[in-house]
Amino acid sequence: MSEKVEKIIEELKNISLLEASQLVSRIEETFGVDVSSSRLAVSSLPVSGASTKVEEAVVEEKTEFNVIITDVPASKRITVIKVIRTLTSLGLKEAKDLIETLPKPILENVTKERADEVKKLLEEAGAIIAIN
Repeated sequence: MSEKVEKIIEELKNISLLEASQLVSRIEETFGVDVSSSRLAVSSLPVSGASTKVEEAVVEEKTEFNVIITDVPASKRITVIKVIRTLTSLGLKEAKDLIETLPKPILENVTKERADEVKKLLEEAGAIIAIN
């Protein structure tokens, strides 16, 4: 970093949180940026001589989800086991063993639509489901 930037950083280390908040607000007003969002919002940046290039940060959207069964009430176990067997290739014993040691993933790395569909089916059967 340049000496000028280093000097500014050292000055910033010595200001209070209130002063830092005021500084951020003033920078937003002066340069037309919004630092509260994950993307840089630019309305008008001053250009001095050379052209200034502003690149937007690309936020990667999650595309794969895991469907995790977190709990099954005792009265709903048989119904949930049936649904699990239709959604997976598990046999009766494997599906029963699966819901006895919770939480457990039912499906991994599926699309958002598929995860929501599976969640709906299992919740209708009585299971408590989490998607992450």
